[in-house]
Amino acid sequence: MELNLAGPALGAASLFIMGAYYPVVIWGEYWFSERVWPLFLLAGAALIGASLFLSGTGCYLAAFTGAVNLWAIAEIKEQARRVRDGKYPRNPRRRYD
Repeated sequence: MELNLAGPALGAASLFIMGAYYPVVIWGEYWFSERVWPLFLLAGAALIGASLFLSGTGCYLAAFTGAVNLWAIAEIKEQARRVRDGKYPRNPRRRYD
């Protein structure tokens, strides 16, 4: 019996990608406010578009990372709300309205 390790490897990579984006969202909101969302949109669209031209594991990883970038748009708006509610620290160098 031969085991296919591609599934568990993609699952582990997915968890790593999602975990890596959590601090990216916090960092992006802290330094650039929620106005950074167009960068996530461009990165997400580019990665999903690139996945159309890739094959195999690269296709899956690019598409998943693109989807995580699109998810980060909603998450960065939630992060801004958490900062307004006092659950996360504000950047003292930035002016809040």
